[in-house]
Amino acid sequence: KNFSRMDSMTKRKQNSLFITLDDLVSEDHPYRKLDALLSFDELANPFLDIYSAKGRKEKGVSFGLRTLVLQFIEDISDREMERFLRENNSAKWFCELGLTEKTPDHSYFGDFRKRLGTKNIMAVFQRVRESLKAMGLIREVFTFVDASHLISKLTTWDDRDRSIKAGLEKFNNDTAEKIAVDPQARFGCKGGNKFWYGYKEHASVDMQSGLINKIAATSAEVTDASGLTHVCPNGGAVFGDKGYCVNPAKSTLKRNGCHDATIKKANMKGKDTEKDRWISKMRSPYERVFAHRNRRVRYRGLEKVQFQVGIRALTFNLKRMIILGFNNINLVPA
Repeated sequence: KNFSRMDSMTKRKQNSLFITLDDLVSEDHPYRKLDALLSFDELANPFLDIYSAKGRKEKGVSFGLRTLVLQFIEDISDREMERFLRENNSAKWFCELGLTEKTPDHSYFGDFRKRLGTKNIMAVFQRVRESLKAMGLIREVFTFVDASHLISKLTTWDDRDRSIKAGLEKFNNDTAEKIAVDPQARFGCKGGNKFWYGYKEHASVDMQSGLINKIAATSAEVTDASGLTHVCPNGGAVFGDKGYCVNPAKSTLKRNGCHDATIKKANMKGKDTEKDRWISKMRSPYERVFAHRNRRVRYRGLEKVQFQVGIRALTFNLKRMIILGFNNINLVPA
């Protein structure tokens, strides 16, 4: 019996030596679906030159894109991402790390974002968007447009003190460029009584699939009507709130050949309450999608905020594709 027991223990030890990282990730884990959905190697190919072939060996662009997507899906900081990747076996599997392989420290993620840059991350978003259009998932027949506030890191009291010290009467949009820690952020206002300091995210969503079609960031003082020019679809009906029933939004819609399905203000000529109630009903499912998103900006400067909204829109579309039950995005050529 003792020999039999020892033989059994030896077998268990031997079997444990052959456990791989793949064995530790369940077959129905969301990261497996995400991995199958998109070819990160193919997506990374146009940007391989951001790392030099000489010098120390780097992890590569595909690895960087995987960590970037994972970081924004989980909505965690660089330091939290370092720990998450070190301690979470599913994250290691998704990023194609070995079970005992050393993970990068937090400085890697900031360095990768800097190397990739806003222009390239928007090119990634655009390529995935064009692929979704080719699959018939973004058709621009009915489009929901909206803008939401993004709050900058709160240094406004320090900025105000510097403004007073500099002999300026107020800290406002006229003096922010000279005084503020983030000189490109501005004060925004919505509804006459809701103020914030930072930026604004403008988005258009295809109402057939719920996928983000276009995305842009501006400073906070830019009106919804002015921001529409960045995200307006090319044709179809555009559903928007009262912020889009005035110029320059009306001119943008006309120029792009779109049907105006925006809600009119109460004092406007041709106000149709029943029609506006129907428009509100059509818009409501998409308003809820953005209602619970994190409103804080991670970075300072408009270009970096554009990077943030770009990668966040990309991850939103990837998660949406999984919810819709799609297993693969056929990438169009770069």
